[in-house]
Amino acid sequence: MKKLLIIGYVWPEPNSSAAGSRMMQLIHFFQSQNYHITFASPAQQTEHMVDLRALNIDVENISLNCTSFDYFIKNLQPTTVMYDRFMMEEQFGWRVSEQCPQALRLLDTEDLFCLRNARHQAYKLKRDITDEDLLTSDMAKREVASIFRSDISLMISSIEVELLQRLFKVDASSIHYCPFMLNQARLTQENPSYQQREDFMAIGNFRHAPNWDAVLWLKQQVWPLIRKQLPSAKLNIYGAYPPPKATDLHDEKSGFLVKGWVDDAVFAMKSAKVCLAPLRFGAGIKGKLAEAMYCSTPSVTTDIGAESMQTNLPWAGAIANDPQAIADAAVKLYQDEQTWQVASDLGQQNATLMYQQDNILTELADCLSKLEANLNQRRQANFIGSMLNHHHHKSTQYMSQWIDVKTQLKVAESQQSEE
Repeated sequence: MKKLLIIGYVWPEPNSSAAGSRMMQLIHFFQSQNYHITFASPAQQTEHMVDLRALNIDVENISLNCTSFDYFIKNLQPTTVMYDRFMMEEQFGWRVSEQCPQALRLLDTEDLFCLRNARHQAYKLKRDITDEDLLTSDMAKREVASIFRSDISLMISSIEVELLQRLFKVDASSIHYCPFMLNQARLTQENPSYQQREDFMAIGNFRHAPNWDAVLWLKQQVWPLIRKQLPSAKLNIYGAYPPPKATDLHDEKSGFLVKGWVDDAVFAMKSAKVCLAPLRFGAGIKGKLAEAMYCSTPSVTTDIGAESMQTNLPWAGAIANDPQAIADAAVKLYQDEQTWQVASDLGQQNATLMYQQDNILTELADCLSKLEANLNQRRQANFIGSMLNHHHHKSTQYMSQWIDVKTQLKVAESQQSEE
């Protein structure tokens, strides 16, 4: 049986974030390919994480900069290792290469951190992002190096695939476009009608900076414009891990209701009349907007929000970038049943065109099969990756070993003092 080791940046929380949902989609794919899966992470386990053991997945807590990982992976001997975001490849890649040199090394990027970060910084400076922002970014150097070192990188956004090839000269053979994967039942589910729904809604993990910024923008500029036209309207804001500064925004009088964690995000989306997602920076594709599509809930978002999520059909709602335009579009969708119905019908049509899982899964399986059959040749052809592996892994190895020895000395000194 083939073995997959997933090294997770965090434990998957499919009800908290799009990244968690995406991880579970990949897990289900590998299970369908008859892999035995072990999920390991140095992160603390959380109350919202999925019960992996119930899915027959082995769970392992691992430590950073510790030789215990070497013994663990040497004993496991996985045929494939998937890094959950580039930071995990940085931390554990040299150990994987040393202990399991023939294991296929797969990087799931989720989204490009360097792009998200550069956009955030440009937004703070009130200007557009430039190529120079990325080319001079330390994070971009780290992340793109990780992509070069991996045998294949899964990209969720077509825009990011193009960016890697154009700006960073990553070969197309090293990248595989793999967006959200939705089954037929999800794409054809029956959803409530216009008359059966009420209220606006917004949703997103509060630990994710673009989501928090969107909530603030709604509170300070967008929602007052909507309430001016719809004095009795309510906006329900959901999301995991709301900090006090978020819950302090809750205001019954203005209908701005910060509700935090919701057990069933899909039910909340299906119950809402309109989804608001005014994102001013970020990267990747947005789970909340894919969810709105298959729930037939019209959404109002920005160009950033809709990036890599558009087809040849119109957006299932509206795309606008200034507060008044967002408010006007939201009010029209909320008030005009005919406008709402057209947008609602477009949701599942767009989702089917982009995220129908059968085709995506077949292409991913073919990609991995070809890679496994020609792994040595691919690695020989990837000289930049080989060079980066050599230099980075040596430096990371020495730093990690130094930290490990330092930790052991601390433990020994502590034991001596107790004696």
